[in-house]
Amino acid sequence: MDKCPYVLDRSGSDLHGENKNLRARGPVTRVELHGGYTAWSVTGYDEAKQLLVDPRIAKNTKDNWPEYQAGRVPEDWELYTWLAMDNMQTRDGAEHDRLRKLVAQAFTGRRVAASRPIIEGIVHRLLDDLATVPADEVVDIKARYFYPLSTILVCDLLGIREEDQAVMLQGAAVNAKTTNSAEESAANLHQWHEALGQLVETKRREPGDDLTTVILKATEDNEAPLTDEEVLGSVHLLIGGGTETTANVLCHTIVDLLTHPDQLAAIRSGKASWEEAWDEEVRKDGAVGSMPFRCAVADIEIGGVTIAKGDLVLINYLAAGRDPARYGDTADEFDITRANKSSLSFGYGRHRCLGPALATMEAMISLPALFERFPNLRLAVPAAELKPAPTFIFNGYEEVPLLLQD
Repeated sequence: MDKCPYVLDRSGSDLHGENKNLRARGPVTRVELHGGYTAWSVTGYDEAKQLLVDPRIAKNTKDNWPEYQAGRVPEDWELYTWLAMDNMQTRDGAEHDRLRKLVAQAFTGRRVAASRPIIEGIVHRLLDDLATVPADEVVDIKARYFYPLSTILVCDLLGIREEDQAVMLQGAAVNAKTTNSAEESAANLHQWHEALGQLVETKRREPGDDLTTVILKATEDNEAPLTDEEVLGSVHLLIGGGTETTANVLCHTIVDLLTHPDQLAAIRSGKASWEEAWDEEVRKDGAVGSMPFRCAVADIEIGGVTIAKGDLVLINYLAAGRDPARYGDTADEFDITRANKSSLSFGYGRHRCLGPALATMEAMISLPALFERFPNLRLAVPAAELKPAPTFIFNGYEEVPLLLQD
């Protein structure tokens, strides 16, 4: 194995190509991040699954990463918010469980079921808007349909007023990029933190039937007391985790169905289901590339290497979803008839994502509705020309141009 760290492409220009190169170096390999920091990239499915539940791996990077402890990580580092924000994704043990319990209230079966008419209403409004587009006009289906669906839903969940949504979503969009300059990163951290603080103060004065109010009420009632930074961090997590993620997988699903007309025909004829297409897409092109950060709290022997105490670890969910050792020689292919579509794309163990049921509901409503309204929609450019979003954290397209009608 090459002992020199593999320098990650911070632009995310070819995540799958890069993952093949990483996999060739072993299921766990050393990588270098922007700024000269090093980490271990875990590309193997079995190794990733093991580390996701290994007690020797912590999500609380601030207390366990020597570089941060020594003050050698500046606030203008592009990935700073991913380790500095106080929420359930940066905590372990009882601290994690305390924060997760509050956020989980947004994803109970009752709340997810109550979201169906909301999602249906958003979908119908967006489709009505798309119906006004001239037949020969190219439409970015991400910007005009899938991203608004996810963002409107998340803002409704958190009780974010329409006039405040743009600044909230801008903070999340910039934070998702891994090509920001130091100045851009620092400015966004300040701007987003201020916007989140204003939301919290508004909800303290004007509580509503939303998750932000639920979090604040629990804190005030001393049921699960949170610091101000934990409140802000929890809202930050919900905005960031519920917008780009679902929209990106939905965009990948559209592209794969349009480039595999036989599989689309099988769904339309009833021989296959939308659920099968969604599950396969979640495996093949999950929302997350490499999610920062975990940190070893003890030496770990795995995948032929030693992850030393204090080392950063990146679970490469995207690579694990295409691991040939688990999915065979066709791991890179989109195949809705695949027998094994299970994956780690939503995580595994106590840090598993809370939102799969809600994301699946969004998909099961928005995908068939789009094809029903526009049965002849097609890509406006070859799929190979679609540009990836500038990030190695998320796996998405910058835009997906379509022609809706003949």
